[in-house]
Amino acid sequence: MTAERVLLEGTDIAYRYSEPQDRIPVVLVHGMGGDSHTWDRFANDLVQRGRGVITLDLRGHGRSGHTGSYLFDEFADDLRHLCDHLELDRVDLVGHSLGGYATSVVAQTRPELVRRLVIEECPLPRRPSDPVTPLTSRFPSVPELWHATTSLIRHPRAVIAYDRSMTSSALTQFRQANPQWWDRLGDITAETLILVGGPGGMVDPIKLEAVVAAIPNCRTVKFKSGHSIHRDKYADFADIVLPFLSAP
Repeated sequence: MTAERVLLEGTDIAYRYSEPQDRIPVVLVHGMGGDSHTWDRFANDLVQRGRGVITLDLRGHGRSGHTGSYLFDEFADDLRHLCDHLELDRVDLVGHSLGGYATSVVAQTRPELVRRLVIEECPLPRRPSDPVTPLTSRFPSVPELWHATTSLIRHPRAVIAYDRSMTSSALTQFRQANPQWWDRLGDITAETLILVGGPGGMVDPIKLEAVVAAIPNCRTVKFKSGHSIHRDKYADFADIVLPFLSAP
């Protein structure tokens, strides 16, 4: 894949892409604390199947620049701006955790852009009626948000490059209600697949039911792995996601 950098609305974003193909490209978006290399194996499998692939390092991650603001919707803005920069008019989006939130917002606000949407283990935003609680009942919030540090041996560059100043911002945002996100779920026209992990996962099952009911064309698949399904159960992940993305 070819590596590039671009300044998008004042933010320096690094991305990689395979040679353009005739088919709709797939954009892969990593989670908090990671970088684009988390998708190397999956990207290669997609390329082998003739798909164009774009991976990016979100702001504050990998080779992308650090900024003074890490609002969740800004990650979605960066993703939208990159698609515009590359003149993409139709894409499939795959996002893990924070990347899943970013892809969901793009599908909400630019439904004509997104054909298929895969959301892997995205902690679902609070509704106004939800109490303020940890992301799951199993683990404290801080260790969950620092899940990516378990990748230190596999991907030390990602952990070193990660701007840790965003962690406090993320904790604050997870505790804030996000009614706009919930209100826009019905605007998603992409066929949507939500992947949910087992013990160690971060998806609240009650809120998940509400999400599936709100998105017009949505289904879920549950796995036995924890938060990083594509990393820890790659074969199971690929068996589900590759056919989903290959369907007409």
